[in-house]
Amino acid sequence: MTERKKPGVTFESWVDKQIREAQDNGAFEGLEGTGKPIPVGDPGDELWWVRGYLKRENLPADALLPTALQLRKEIERLPSTLIGIRREDSAREVLDELNARIVDWIRFPTPPIVPLGPVDVENWMESWRINRAEVDRLAREHAAQSPATPTNSAGSNPPSWWTRLRTRIARRR
Repeated sequence: MTERKKPGVTFESWVDKQIREAQDNGAFEGLEGTGKPIPVGDPGDELWWVRGYLKRENLPADALLPTALQLRKEIERLPSTLIGIRREDSAREVLDELNARIVDWIRFPTPPIVPLGPVDVENWMESWRINRAEVDRLAREHAAQSPATPTNSAGSNPPSWWTRLRTRIARRR
């Protein structure tokens, strides 16, 4: 634990003393980046270090946006988000969760104040059903054009794990 600064000692000399003692004790040995120059970004870009931090930590740039703008971007990406969801109840959960966050922001808004309202769940679900039917149709067409799946000696598809388990249990009886 660090000691407290004594009265009458200047702050600068107290800090310098602590740094010198830490160096003597080897506290700065083996640190990452030792002996390397401090990275300097584009001199015209004031936020070069923020971009570097986001890249190092593998964070999306959206993480720095205010809540209202994050929600707006999420609404814009809704079609691509929903198309990857296969079950209707899961798609409805995503929309309900988004609406809950929007309502929370509306109750306690933080700047910037942008026009934002809950999404129409039924409208989005109708759009999801149409798009999902099209994706499923294309997947079936693609599966029909691809080579046949491996079959067992009887010429039918291999039995599922559940069928194999039930057969094994029935044999034991």
